[in-house]
Amino acid sequence: MSENAGGCGRCCCSFIFTLGLTSLFMWLSLRTSNPKCSIQEFYLPALDKSSNNRNNTTLQFQLKLENTNKDKGVYYDDVNVTVYDSPNRSHIIGTSVIGRFYQGHKKTAHKNGTAPTDQKVVSRAVFANGSAVFRVDLVTAVRFKIIAWKTKRHKIAVGADVEVNVNGTKVNKKNIKLSSSGSNNVSYYCCCVGILLYFFALIFA
Repeated sequence: MSENAGGCGRCCCSFIFTLGLTSLFMWLSLRTSNPKCSIQEFYLPALDKSSNNRNNTTLQFQLKLENTNKDKGVYYDDVNVTVYDSPNRSHIIGTSVIGRFYQGHKKTAHKNGTAPTDQKVVSRAVFANGSAVFRVDLVTAVRFKIIAWKTKRHKIAVGADVEVNVNGTKVNKKNIKLSSSGSNNVSYYCCCVGILLYFFALIFA
């Protein structure tokens, strides 16, 4: 009787342990990371004191979008870029839309964009020394491709302050990371579930 009970207990523990490992594996397989977004180039000819083309009020920029997932592609909806006159977003000086596209796993995309600007608002944002600090916000939604399955849409809303010098270009020579105070909720909740199931299996094993 005791041998049967012991065998049954070992089977149950083995099943629970296997369930925990399976849950952890599924979490690792389904876990997603949002693309990394940054500004590579930012140029406003109207602020370039060294140029003879200061009547050109069109903002030119380049975005860098990185899919860091090892085995998951990313479907982007339209990427909406809004530029404000200051970090507190007092007035919009221009907007731009980059059309939807697909990005393979571990791939990097460089997207050029232009935005006609309101020259009066831009002029009011310029400091006495000819520099300015603008706010750039990016909003889009993505779906992740896992094998042949697509996830539901996940909203991405990131931004950064961009300081511009008297040449109309960004002061920071490095890429400016667009970040958000929020987190990737999908990854967070999957992580919690996976870890809880795994420790549950260890406790009862």
